[in-house]
Amino acid sequence: MEQIRRADREKILSGTDAFALMERTAEALAGTVAEQIPQGGDALFVCGGGNNGGDGFCAAEILRKKGFDVAVLCLAERFSDECARAKAAFRGEIYGRIPRRRFSVLVDCLLGTGIDRAPEGDVKTLIEFINSSGSTVIACDLPSGLGENGVAFSPCVRADLTLAIGGLKNAHFLADGRDVCGEVRLAEIGLTLPAGAEIWEKEDVKKLFPKRKSHVNKGNFGAAAIFAGNPKYTGAAFLAAEACLRSGAGYTKLFAEEPFYSLAVGKLPSVVLQKYENDPQELFQSDAIALGSGAGVSDELYQMIQKILSDFTGILLLDADALNALSRFGVGILKKKECRVILTPHLKEFSRLTGKSVQEISQHAIEIAVKFAKDYGVCLVLKDNSTIVTDGDRTAIIHRGSPALAKGGSGDVLCGFLAGTCARGVSPFEAACAACYLFGRAGELAAEKMGEYSSCASDVIGFLPSAILELFI
Repeated sequence: MEQIRRADREKILSGTDAFALMERTAEALAGTVAEQIPQGGDALFVCGGGNNGGDGFCAAEILRKKGFDVAVLCLAERFSDECARAKAAFRGEIYGRIPRRRFSVLVDCLLGTGIDRAPEGDVKTLIEFINSSGSTVIACDLPSGLGENGVAFSPCVRADLTLAIGGLKNAHFLADGRDVCGEVRLAEIGLTLPAGAEIWEKEDVKKLFPKRKSHVNKGNFGAAAIFAGNPKYTGAAFLAAEACLRSGAGYTKLFAEEPFYSLAVGKLPSVVLQKYENDPQELFQSDAIALGSGAGVSDELYQMIQKILSDFTGILLLDADALNALSRFGVGILKKKECRVILTPHLKEFSRLTGKSVQEISQHAIEIAVKFAKDYGVCLVLKDNSTIVTDGDRTAIIHRGSPALAKGGSGDVLCGFLAGTCARGVSPFEAACAACYLFGRAGELAAEKMGEYSSCASDVIGFLPSAILELFI
């Protein structure tokens, strides 16, 4: 959260009073809390001794003056200058210990940003009180106990609604953030945040799916090739190819060796099925190649990756077993290439690629992802409940998706859909952002219709058209 602290400092140095910033935050917080208090209800602000606590004291006083039934719970013994000023200005009741009275709404103003270890002492006790209250919980900026990269310490406030102050933070969307923040709303208070990770939304994606002219043909929209792998895993290639058909690419080609080729005949009539006989030239006629779905890890696969890297000039997408082959035989070959490359690992696959633990990656996901992308000159799609996309220069967070996507075959669907999006002429970074957004949204729609337990990868393919159509509503 250094970007927020830096923005605060710059605003203060430019002449804006620190307490004035606190009052702006309090106005936004008070308005949000007022909307959540039921008729005849009340609110308890749980405040720490820092500026986050000061925001709470100020907001409580604003509501008190408007006639709301509010109180503050504060166990802090030391206060920042601004918090002490806000506390002195509050004219309502301040509890020095946890009250027996139950409140309709609890407002978490304990810690805010910057936590780097598990809460202890009174703060731990207050977080546990908030979580066990049964009240509607609103967090000011971040739920207390949530770290900078979205990793929740124990305990951590579980909010129903989080009011992001001055800008959205990475922690709102990464790792545990999506689960503990609840609904996230933005409060603009006049801070100018430094450039950081982009949060891609509907309007960003829509630009990459423009309305098509009528005088066009399939040749205008590129060709994507899915390379089929091990005949034991035919489903992966079929899912990737079928998802590619939904991307808008002009051609979806499925290249297969025997005996896979014979098994694939007639399975997907809209796909161009081509027999691969160890000559990659026809494969290289495509604009994008997706490799790895159901391929099986082998030295032959690794040699094929090397061949494509050195001779292909389009976009190469490496997924699943292609990533595992790089991990086993050497990731260094990515540094010598003629084509643009996209890697789509989940956390465990990325752990194998980097030699870092899943825990370390989770705690420093953006930093590690950006460094890897820069070191190897690739576009990296690091898949989790929110996905990080980075080419080393630009970084985006895609926060669409559902637990329904935690099924075998989901990665193959994304792989195929992304390959087709690239084939249309979209840059690797933008194609990855758009494909991840629409894939995630399709997963949400599948879950809404069929439930998180029963939706499967083929269902998600069926909802890709709906996700795209939503762009134009």
